[in-house]
Amino acid sequence: MKSPDTQRPRPGSDILKTALRRNIGAMTWGTVLMGLYQAGETAFPIALGLIVEHTMQDRSPGALALSIGALAVIITTVSLSWRFGMRILQKANTTEAHRWRVRVADCGLEPVARDAGLKSGEVLTIATEDADQTADIIEVVPLLISSLVAVLVAAVALGLADVRLGLLVIVGTALILSVLSVMSRRIGSSTREQQARVARAGAKVADLITGLRPLHGFGGNHAAFRSYRKVSTEAKRQAITVAGVNGAYTGTATALNAALAAGVTLTAGWLAFNGRITVGELVMAVGLAQFIMEPLKLFSDMPKYVMMARASAERMALVLTAPPVATHGPERPAAGGGLEVDCVRYGALRALKFQVPAGEFVAIAPYQPRAAADLAAILAVKVPPHAYEGVVRVSGEEFAALSIEAVRAHMLVNPYDGEIFAGTLRTNIDPSGTSRTVAEAVEASMLTDVVALHREGLDHGVRDRGANLSGGQRQRLSLARALAADSDILVLHDPTTAVDAVTEQLIARNIAKLRRGRTTVVITSSPALLDAADRVLVLDDGVITAEDTHRNLLAGDEEYCLAVAR
Repeated sequence: MKSPDTQRPRPGSDILKTALRRNIGAMTWGTVLMGLYQAGETAFPIALGLIVEHTMQDRSPGALALSIGALAVIITTVSLSWRFGMRILQKANTTEAHRWRVRVADCGLEPVARDAGLKSGEVLTIATEDADQTADIIEVVPLLISSLVAVLVAAVALGLADVRLGLLVIVGTALILSVLSVMSRRIGSSTREQQARVARAGAKVADLITGLRPLHGFGGNHAAFRSYRKVSTEAKRQAITVAGVNGAYTGTATALNAALAAGVTLTAGWLAFNGRITVGELVMAVGLAQFIMEPLKLFSDMPKYVMMARASAERMALVLTAPPVATHGPERPAAGGGLEVDCVRYGALRALKFQVPAGEFVAIAPYQPRAAADLAAILAVKVPPHAYEGVVRVSGEEFAALSIEAVRAHMLVNPYDGEIFAGTLRTNIDPSGTSRTVAEAVEASMLTDVVALHREGLDHGVRDRGANLSGGQRQRLSLARALAADSDILVLHDPTTAVDAVTEQLIARNIAKLRRGRTTVVITSSPALLDAADRVLVLDDGVITAEDTHRNLLAGDEEYCLAVAR
């Protein structure tokens, strides 16, 4: 009876089977054409031996012309079958790699994150290198079969000349594959470890690029560089190990193949010397011993590529089969509803409770930044409902009962460090190209001066992560994107920390005006935004400790005054 572990499906193998199954047509045609190519390659020395045999016997121009014509047909067949066979296989390979890249990217971009335990840099490596290596199985199998065809044709041809020559090829090929299959397992495990370490180095680079400005700001760039160098050195050492294993594999394969070719040549020479085979058969045997080197090399390389494809498929399975962090319900919140946080305990939050009715503009003044970050993470559904106590309701419906797509379509949480993408100002503000409030959002976020600075206006180019914009410009661009979304509920987390006081004052008034009648929550300590809100909730030690207008709190709460006054 099999143990439960052996009965479980192996996701890496399933991925390879899926790739093979949906490319069966291309692989069939590719196998036929590549088999024809290998058969033609192997037929060349056979034809050459026959030509020598018959031409020496007949010594007629007609036989010579017929022989030359036969060689021309073989050469043409070899050329065309290789060209079209590889074209079919490489097209299928490229298409399959594209499919897996899209699948991995789709998993990474799903609204509900997957519990794969991987960083974004690692997912990027899996979506590129591992997807490509997995798709190589589309070429590997036809080439494996076609090279087997060549070896069998050579064995049969040599066996017809002398049985010992045919048996030598078959037995030698079996021994070579037995040795190399053992070595290929080491390649698979080493390659899997190398890919993991390269992915970790890629993740470290992504993290460093994200935090490059702050690192320079407090002088941590040298420590960060040393950290990356350590991870990169580990990846380099593993790459050297893999290169050594591959080198040993290739060297062993080449030596064994050469030994087999030499054995066939010497055996054929000995048989010809003793009169067991003719001169034409000797020419054929020597020619086959040379030509068989290519299919033997190809045939012996296949176990290595199969193990590499399998290792990459297993890494892709880490993403594709990872369970979602949270499972949400199918319901959708009603339009125009409010927001309620009921006794939420998570991180720095301790039985946090407040309510924002529909259409109200509420500011939350946090005394501890950690509490503000935890609240923003919960509202952005970055924390699954089962990970905290209490409930969050949107339009009277609990988060757990709502689909995450519906929540995010109804309520937008704009983080203080909103990403800026390579493109234009317009594509950053309105990525989908469907917003009808782009102009109003630009004006409300005070981004008009940035647009006016450039002749292209909103079509001005923006570099990756907004490298050609200042900190205040990036923040206003992110705010404009949030306002242009025109969601029913908008939550802003510190939207004006990088702008001057005058601009901040104007932005606060503009947000209040633009969002009038729409539910808006701003988590901030900015006096301008606090003053623009209908009421202010004071978040201290994880709970709401005070509630009033900004000016009333300033007048009657000394601690509040010290916390928000600038």
